[in-house]
Amino acid sequence: MMYDIGIIGGGTAGLTAAIYGQRAGKRTLVIEGGAFGGQITTSPKVENYPGIASVSGSEFSMNLLDQAMKLGTEPVRERVTGILEEDGIKIIVTTEREYPCKSIILATGVTHRHLGVPGEERLTGAGVSYCATCDGMFFRGKEVAVVGGGSTALQDAEFLSEYCSKVYLIHRRDSFRGEERIVEGLKKKENVTFILDSVVKEICGEIQVEGLELQNLKTGEKKKLPVSGVFVAVGQIPKNDPFENVVKLDADGFILAAEDCMTSGAGIFAAGDCRTKEVRQLTTAAADGAVAALAACKYLAE
Repeated sequence: MMYDIGIIGGGTAGLTAAIYGQRAGKRTLVIEGGAFGGQITTSPKVENYPGIASVSGSEFSMNLLDQAMKLGTEPVRERVTGILEEDGIKIIVTTEREYPCKSIILATGVTHRHLGVPGEERLTGAGVSYCATCDGMFFRGKEVAVVGGGSTALQDAEFLSEYCSKVYLIHRRDSFRGEERIVEGLKKKENVTFILDSVVKEICGEIQVEGLELQNLKTGEKKKLPVSGVFVAVGQIPKNDPFENVVKLDADGFILAAEDCMTSGAGIFAAGDCRTKEVRQLTTAAADGAVAALAACKYLAE
């Protein structure tokens, strides 16, 4: 079967692209190697999506999938291993079979780099978060920690300082890699404390985060830090390795694509967190999905 639009990735960007593709009368396919819905499915509450005051991440995702399927989108759960091209037709290759498509949208998303310490996976969604702008409001008036030394960690600490009674910024080195302007601004905030040359050894708590065990890398000293939440900002890992010979990637592995979602490959578009961009939120993922689908429709018409 030939598809008009083959979408790789079943998160917010991919499912939005499917909705727009189907509404435009195109036969669309969405291939997802894991759980449909993407990372937002693990968020207990989503309260920053316009028009929806509050919804769980899993409900939000399942509503998207249901909407796409009712319009006629075909969902497939298989792992994509690459893309081939024969006589102008693009072929999505999975571990199971091959899917010929006239155009492709890459919406593979990213995975957040984890600390890899005890308690992290168990307490994700129960005080452990990888998105301060998504979950910060749930910690209003509480003491929290941010782990990381880049611009994202600094921006997270700046954001959280407006809502939380105390923000600890934990970094393994004695200086930050992020913008010096933000560092200087944080130094002036009475409710922000830097904990440098230190790493998290364990995230503590039975059913909710109750604190952190830290170790100073220079002295070896360990100490407990009581906090209600920890925001991990130690980088994101794009899942674009299977496409590095198909479209151009930047030095960090993100697909080079601007607001028009066009990549270096003809008829191949990129949407959501997997592409080069400044802001990675549900709203920007949905916007990318719409733009990429309409761009694919235009490509097909031409």
